[in-house]
Amino acid sequence: MFEKLLKLDRRVIFIFIAVALITPFFLDIKQPMTVSPEVRSLYDEFEKLKPGSKVLISFDYDPPSAPELQPMAVAMLKYCFAKDLKVYIIGLWPQGPLQANLAVEAVKADEHFKDDPPQYDVDYVNLGFMSGNEVVIKSIGSDIRRTFPRDNLGNPTHELEMMKGVTNYSNFDLIFNLSAGYPGTVEWVLFAVGRFNAKLVAGNTAVQSPGMYPYLNSGQLLGLAGGLKAAAELEDLAQYYGRGTKFMLSQSFAHLTIILFIIIGNLAYFATRGRNR
Repeated sequence: MFEKLLKLDRRVIFIFIAVALITPFFLDIKQPMTVSPEVRSLYDEFEKLKPGSKVLISFDYDPPSAPELQPMAVAMLKYCFAKDLKVYIIGLWPQGPLQANLAVEAVKADEHFKDDPPQYDVDYVNLGFMSGNEVVIKSIGSDIRRTFPRDNLGNPTHELEMMKGVTNYSNFDLIFNLSAGYPGTVEWVLFAVGRFNAKLVAGNTAVQSPGMYPYLNSGQLLGLAGGLKAAAELEDLAQYYGRGTKFMLSQSFAHLTIILFIIIGNLAYFATRGRNR
């Protein structure tokens, strides 16, 4: 039996991994989640905000990074709308505003918001994409309406009800950057926090987040959510469970399957080693 296991076709293992990844989507299981201090700090910054506070969210990622970052966006948008926070959406990546629209549609489809869905220019505005990277971040410090003369729908920004009295960073109570690379969190720290003393929290992909800890430890970044696990942690804190929780369950099932095959492989190796000698 052990000799047969050692000769097992790798494609069989791939099938087991596929089953382990897919099965959790059909299960109603909530995996126990330990919230990390940096994610707790991010959530606490939102908790400090009073109803009517203004939150600037920059969607700086594209579809390949969405499995990690989109659940963060959806969870915190639900939190913002439930707490009556005013959300201002921008994107330094071309696909960012589109990801924002998908996140807002996911909120509207949630049963908690079906009776009172978020309304455009009342609860949120999407100012769209603007090229220029860090130049855009610096320009917002002077005049956001001049930086984004029209919103994502083509409306003149100065005519929007939510933009009345909103000029620069001094009008925003918190900035939430969702980043998958450049431009992203580093540029927001350098040019929004460093130059204009803005309050910033961030959600990053798992591969990017380790580089953000120096800014977190220095206090320039007030909170950090890194990767899929952090997305599930935010969902757990906000009590709005979605894809982050489901994806983490799939990931855990896959990891358990891999560990099981490693144990079986080692047992088979040691059991047949003496015989082969």
